[in-house]
Amino acid sequence: MELEEEIGEALAAARAHAGAGEDVVGVVPVEPAGLRIYLCAFRRGAESTWLALDRKGTPVADRGLIRDAVSIAAMCELAEESAGGGDVGDLRARLLELRLEEAPEGIEEAELAAAQLQETILAPPRVASTDYLDTIGRAAAELERALGASGGSPFAEAMKSGLAAAEELAAQVERSYKLPLASDSSS
Repeated sequence: MELEEEIGEALAAARAHAGAGEDVVGVVPVEPAGLRIYLCAFRRGAESTWLALDRKGTPVADRGLIRDAVSIAAMCELAEESAGGGDVGDLRARLLELRLEEAPEGIEEAELAAAQLQETILAPPRVASTDYLDTIGRAAAELERALGASGGSPFAEAMKSGLAAAEELAAQVERSYKLPLASDSSS
C-alpha cells in the first residue's frame, strides 16, 4: 500500500474519533521503535487535541511511544528546515553562481553535497523516523564538511536548540490527548 493510501486510511479512522465541531487537521506517519503510527491532530476553534493510531486504526495509549513519536516527528521537521541553512535550493543556486563567477577550489564537491542533501530531504508525505533523521544529519554534515565549515556545526546546534521545543510539544500532546495515557515502562 502506498503511503498516501495509508495516510488516507488513518485520516478516515481519525475522523471516527473527532468530537462535535472538531476537524482532523493533520496526520503524520511516524516510526518510533520501528512501529508505524499516525499522529493525528484535531482542532475545534483554537483548541487542539491529539490521537495516535496504529496501522489498524486503533488508538495508541502508550505514553512513552506517544512522546517518542512526537519528538521524532518534531526533530525530523526541524532537520528538514535547518539542513543546508534552511533553503537548499537557494544554496545550490548560490554555489552555482560562485562556481561560474569565481570557480573556487572544491566548489564541485560542495555542489554535489548540496544536491545530495536536497535529494535526502523527502517531499511530503514521508515517514518521520530516526533513520530518516540520521540520513539528513549525515548529508548535512557532509555538506558542512564540503563547505569547509570550521568550529561547531550549525546543523547540530539547530538540532540541539530544537530539543526543548520537541519536548514541549510532546508535553502539550500528552496534556491534550484524546484518551488517558498508560504509563510507559520507564516511569
